[in-house]
Amino acid sequence: MDGVNRELADFLRRARAGVDPTRAGLPGDDRVRRVPGLRREEVARLAGVSTDYYTRLEQGRRITPSPGVVDALAGALELSAAGRAHLGDLIGAGTTTRPTRAPAVQRARPGLHRLLESLADHPAMVLGRRTDVLAANRLARALLVDWEALPARERNYARWVLLGDDARDLLLDWDVQARAVVENLRLDVGRDPHDRAAQELVTDLGHRSPEFRTWWAEHRVHQRTSGTKRFRHRIVGDLALDYETLTLPGDPDQTLFIYSSAPGSQAEQALRTLASWAAPAHPSPVAPQA
Repeated sequence: MDGVNRELADFLRRARAGVDPTRAGLPGDDRVRRVPGLRREEVARLAGVSTDYYTRLEQGRRITPSPGVVDALAGALELSAAGRAHLGDLIGAGTTTRPTRAPAVQRARPGLHRLLESLADHPAMVLGRRTDVLAANRLARALLVDWEALPARERNYARWVLLGDDARDLLLDWDVQARAVVENLRLDVGRDPHDRAAQELVTDLGHRSPEFRTWWAEHRVHQRTSGTKRFRHRIVGDLALDYETLTLPGDPDQTLFIYSSAPGSQAEQALRTLASWAAPAHPSPVAPQA
C-alpha cells in the first residue's frame, strides 16, 4: 500500500474539472484558465475549507472529513445525490485497509422467485451486487435474454449489455443505456472496493470493451431509479417500456426491476404478444445449453 486513495483523488479531480466557474458564482479575476473547471482554491473557498486541506484530500491523502465537510464539497462540486454517496464511499474506503474478499454468492429468496413469476404481464428481474442477475421471470427472459440458459459467469447485466451483440441489436439507444450501466457499476463498486468479483468484472470489461474503458475512466456515477428504455425486439418489433426499481427490505444489495407500459399503448399490446409467445406451450426463446 502506498497510503494514497487513488480512486478518491481521481474522482475529485474529474468532478472539479466538470464544474462551470461562471455557474459556481465565483468572483471573476484576470487569471487565464489553463484547465477546465474550478481551481483547487476555488473548490476550497466554496466548501469553506483551506486550500491546503482540499489539496491533500485531492491528492488522496488518508484523512477523514466530517459529514458536514463532505456535504460542502459535494455542493461545491455540484454532485448529484449519487455523486455525494459515492464521495462518501470513497472517503470511507480510504480510512481502513481490508483484505480483498472472496466472491460471496448471492441468491434471491424463493419468495422472490414466486413474486416474479406472479407478475405475468410485466418483465421483472432481481439484480444483486455488481449487476449480477439473480432471478428473472419468463417475460423478462423473453424480452432481454434467457439468463438461465447462460453460464453462471455470464449472468451479469453489465457484461451482457457491454459484450453481448444481442444487447446492441435490442437496445435502440444502446450507447445511452450502456453508459448508464457503467456509471451505476462505478457507484456499486465504490460501496465495496474490496469485492474481488467486482474487481475481476471491471478488469474483464476493460480488456474487452473499448466503450467501457472510456466511460469508466470518466469516473461518473449514476443511480438507476426509474426511466424509459426503447427496444427493437425480433418478435414484437419496436416498443418503449418504463421501469421502476425497488430496493428490497432486509437486503439492500438486491434490487427489483419492473418494466411496464401505458394502458392501451402499442407497447402494452407488444408485451401481451410476447407473453403469449413465451408461454410454456411454446418453444423457449433460447435453447438450453448442453
